[in-house]
Amino acid sequence: MNCPLVCLCLNAKTLQGNLELIDNYRKWIDIAELRVDHLDTDEQLHIRRFPEQAGLPCILTIRRKIDGGLFFEGEANRTTLFARGLAFANQDRRKNFAYVDFEEDFYVPSLQEAAFAFGTRVIRSYHDMTGCLPDTVSKLKQMKITGYEIPKISCMPHSLSEVTRLFQEAKELENREQILVLMGDYGFPSRILADKLHSFLTYTSPEGSGLGERLGHIDPKTLSELYRFQSINTDTAIYGVTGFPLKTTLSPLIHNTGYIKHGINAVYIPIKSETIEETLGFAEAVGIQGISVTVPHKERVLSYLNETDGVVKQIKACNTILKTPSGWTGYDTDLEGLSRALLEFLQVKNLSGVKAAIIGAGGAAKAAALAVKRLKGKACVFNRTIGKAKHIADNYKFHYASLTQQALPALEQYSNLIIQTTPVGMNADPLDKSADPLSFYYFTGNEAVFDVIYTPEMTPVLTRAKKAGCRVCNGRSMLDYQGYEQFKIFTGESYETVYTG
Repeated sequence: MNCPLVCLCLNAKTLQGNLELIDNYRKWIDIAELRVDHLDTDEQLHIRRFPEQAGLPCILTIRRKIDGGLFFEGEANRTTLFARGLAFANQDRRKNFAYVDFEEDFYVPSLQEAAFAFGTRVIRSYHDMTGCLPDTVSKLKQMKITGYEIPKISCMPHSLSEVTRLFQEAKELENREQILVLMGDYGFPSRILADKLHSFLTYTSPEGSGLGERLGHIDPKTLSELYRFQSINTDTAIYGVTGFPLKTTLSPLIHNTGYIKHGINAVYIPIKSETIEETLGFAEAVGIQGISVTVPHKERVLSYLNETDGVVKQIKACNTILKTPSGWTGYDTDLEGLSRALLEFLQVKNLSGVKAAIIGAGGAAKAAALAVKRLKGKACVFNRTIGKAKHIADNYKFHYASLTQQALPALEQYSNLIIQTTPVGMNADPLDKSADPLSFYYFTGNEAVFDVIYTPEMTPVLTRAKKAGCRVCNGRSMLDYQGYEQFKIFTGESYETVYTG
């Protein structure tokens, strides 16, 4: 069976603007949804000609505000608009709307008959912007009154476990004569894995439209070229990255680019999850074979591993897990990634003679401590909870101190290299002083500052350090190098033999 259709949701204020959006994405889409509720009032009068102008199948949708749309002028006016869009149907069906979206509680016999008479299929939709139904399959069957309708359920999951349940329920579906839409950040994997939901189509939106952040949409080009949506089949290996809040991650770019270069039938997706338990449950439901583990799950995941490599055993943190017949095996690639990135940044062969300050005490800090030790450097670990700093430092006979102004003498002593490993500063404005974990420290310009965060490129601490004349580096190179190691663990192939970033 062919893969689900790619539908572009059109939310421009003018018909011409929507036609331009279609032209921009035409090579990546199969169908377009005209959101009449987004159009200016005078533009709504001319929707009838849109399918012919678009030159591809179109869905006529006028979404009410209660269902997440912008139309609030009442059902009488909405009925009139639907009638305008379906009126004067052409014998050439390509010039008519191919589909019309009527909500479950919207029944106007004359409109439905007009649609049926000229081959316009009815999408019968149900929307829940606050949660998910307890039994999706039963609801879909209940909504499918005639064989000519396509039932659609669109819901807003508030946890990954809700997404997992819907994927499990979807296994009962026998064909793709329904549409399942899981909105928001948690629902993002459903956009890429729509085939596993037996969904008739997956919705996309133009880049920068605002729908991506609110509804979990992705733009058609990224869906098709980065995630290779049209190539996903039952033989496609699925990998992913999990964490919370996981607002931005470049890991899909690294891994999916590698699969493309190597010709590997695989896809790598972001999986937002508050707990590692939910991630593993989702992985079981959809058949995920390997996962990159980010904050805050690097330590919690240890409880679910059957085997681990030597680095994981040593640092008690794990950033990579692989499914094997005996269970999950854990690896750490942060050590290799950080070591390569630091040596490249400093243009040295080792850290002999370097006194480093390690900021934080999480999984990345543990990897940083081991990296400094293996590279023959010395370090002091700084953390607000001093007991956690001591726990890491004691393993390598390093010093430790609280991450407060009282520790300034120690920080000044160990300031040849500052390695910032906390999530403070992630996705922050570069000038936001509250997102600077070293706000109490005044840079002299002699420090080399490495921040494991790569979004934004310049975190508040890097911005301030660079202004003082310091050498600075963000975590992008570390991300690349640790990603290359993960790629090899997942696929058995050397990433850099084909692609070097």
